[in-house]
Amino acid sequence: MAASTVVTDREDDLALARTLADVADTITLSRFAAHDLRVDRKPDRTPVTDADLAVEDAVRSELATRRPGDAVIGEERGGTATGGRAWMLDPIDGTKNFLRGVPAWATLIALVDGGRPVVGVISAPALCRRWWAAEGGGAHACGADGAVGTIAVSAVAELGDAYVSTTDLGSWSRHWSRDTYLALVDACWESRGFGDFWQHCLVAEGAIDLAAEPIVNPWDVAAVQVIVEQAGGRFTDLTGAPTHDGGNALSSNGMLHTDALALLALRRSP
Repeated sequence: MAASTVVTDREDDLALARTLADVADTITLSRFAAHDLRVDRKPDRTPVTDADLAVEDAVRSELATRRPGDAVIGEERGGTATGGRAWMLDPIDGTKNFLRGVPAWATLIALVDGGRPVVGVISAPALCRRWWAAEGGGAHACGADGAVGTIAVSAVAELGDAYVSTTDLGSWSRHWSRDTYLALVDACWESRGFGDFWQHCLVAEGAIDLAAEPIVNPWDVAAVQVIVEQAGGRFTDLTGAPTHDGGNALSSNGMLHTDALALLALRRSP
């Protein structure tokens, strides 16, 4: 397939992903802070709401019509990749925030082709923010005023000047090593817990420099990977493999990545 055709296809897929995000936003905003929100617990004890299910079902319905030959893998309804094209959906990333009325939650939509994320959209309507990217097309974002801008990672070159974030410090004890994350924190200038999708988007737009997570699912970070990479950054798992399905994640501006990995490699201390 000619390169120009690939670009055109990616643009079409990105346009569809943004349309799917519009569908999701309509549902999530209507249920955010709703008094009759229904909440259940999944087997892993994480919460799932009727809004999560409604978003995933609506997006799946659209994809069944618009891309019937593509696989779909979602956090709530599952699915299996076949090695070709697969859409990955996280209907509400940050469900605990959604439940508590904290506006830092988003719908994540990614297209994975041949095992590599090539299109990603992250829509956070309660924050009035959206980020998106397609392979070869750069990364972009818009805010409440609707103005679209190209985004890029920071130029911070030393850990001592870096801003690092994670989702939950306790998860480092359970899934990697609390001590190694704290070693990274100590090496950096500032640390915060922006959490979930948001910290990676902040890396992509250059507001912070590193975001690390000891446990993730593929649908948590497939969209993140393409957005961070297209913004000029680097995305890997904590071993340095450039993958969205390694079970953990590190995003950075690229210049800090190797040093951060070296600290996090001293994992699972006794």
